[in-house]
Amino acid sequence: MRLELNNICKSFSEKEILHNVSFDVESGRAMGFLGRNGAGKTTTIRTLMNVFKPDSGEILLDGKKFKRRDHKIGYLPEERGLYGKISILDQLVYLGELKGMSKKAARSSAKNLLETVELSEYINKNLDTLSKGNQQKVQILQAVIDDPDIVILDEPFSGLDPVNASVLKNIIRDLISKEKIVIFSSHQMSYVEEFCDDVTFIKSGKIILSENLNNLQNRYREGRYRINLTQDLSNVEDILKAAGAQDVNRDKKSFVVNLENGNSDMFLKNLLTEGLSIKSFSDYIPSLEDIFIDLDKKDSLGKDE
Repeated sequence: MRLELNNICKSFSEKEILHNVSFDVESGRAMGFLGRNGAGKTTTIRTLMNVFKPDSGEILLDGKKFKRRDHKIGYLPEERGLYGKISILDQLVYLGELKGMSKKAARSSAKNLLETVELSEYINKNLDTLSKGNQQKVQILQAVIDDPDIVILDEPFSGLDPVNASVLKNIIRDLISKEKIVIFSSHQMSYVEEFCDDVTFIKSGKIILSENLNNLQNRYREGRYRINLTQDLSNVEDILKAAGAQDVNRDKKSFVVNLENGNSDMFLKNLLTEGLSIKSFSDYIPSLEDIFIDLDKKDSLGKDE
């Protein structure tokens, strides 16, 4: 399946919130939908779910007009809203029925899902008796209880410890393997990098980039390299520059350099001649967080100009 948003515009009280928003998502390929708070992500998602009607533009699925009633959408909102004083099973069954499932089917699905996330022992417990992480897992289950065609996850890892995060990762991988359309929104860029093939950046209601993640990272690499040294010398930056490096930067891991002539073999030879002990040398792959910050900065500078 291929979901397309074409030139979606949306205004509230004469203030335009979305400005010709366009991007596409393919089944079996998770897309990271990224932007700062207030950028327009939630409004876009709610327009897709038919909570808001767009003022103009169109939404297509496999080239045909997307009709919300004909397709199942699983949505995990950033704001949580389940019922604390109702048992986990009862409210999952109730929410499944609201999505059009029979009570029997909803009950069966809920039990299977609770077993998958290791919550079977709490099946008749009220939600508010669970830890925050387990409550978050129940929130996620309500989004997928009816085996939706499209899954939208907004900050799904919020409040999860590493063990529970691992359980959720398996759910997301399963959704992708089943050829679901998965839209993944998060400020935790490491998770986006782990699951998403493509990323879309939105700022002030406008799409500033929509691209394959690997291609984007390679484009941002710009001939830079990462180098790890076994020594911790006070004059190491001077040595790197003398060997042919420019724009020497240091992060938590190592040095990142751009080579003057692009000749990495000569650069390494010069370093060895200087007596440096090299632990590792590799292409620099920028993190999604670095790219996000750079894109936001460049877009802001462009507006100022």
